[in-house]
Amino acid sequence: MRMPNGPRYHDDFYAWTQYQAEVLRTMAVADDRFDRENVVEEIETLGRSERDAVRSQVRRIIEHLLKLAYSPAEPPRYSWMETVLDARQTLSDKISPTLRQDAEENLDKLYADGRKRAALHQYGEPQAADALPQTCPYSLDDICREGWYPQRPGAKP
Repeated sequence: MRMPNGPRYHDDFYAWTQYQAEVLRTMAVADDRFDRENVVEEIETLGRSERDAVRSQVRRIIEHLLKLAYSPAEPPRYSWMETVLDARQTLSDKISPTLRQDAEENLDKLYADGRKRAALHQYGEPQAADALPQTCPYSLDDICREGWYPQRPGAKP
């Protein structure tokens, strides 16, 4: 059986879906019973769903890292850490080389979205919301790194 020359299903699912959709789109179809356009669309949608899930987890992690770093609130901090842990585990399950590259390329937008969410949830702490950095202070490696949490600005390490 001839294997495709493109990305492998188990190595990079997102890249595989996009490649397979393109292959299907360019193949000649002799049997009109095959609903090529809808099958192509469904395969592409599966890939976009994975991409969107990765982006969502990156936004979620950014939001909670910002809360940890900038909110003066004490009691909810462990729940924020638990949210980061859960999001990192989900992200680890879904991220692939292509989706990692996508997250890197879109980090500024993902940060802006996560920042907006963190600013909304500062529990009436306008100074904390105002202190949130305008540009992303975290690398994608920081965002993905298990067990890593930011220090509060001015805190002793």
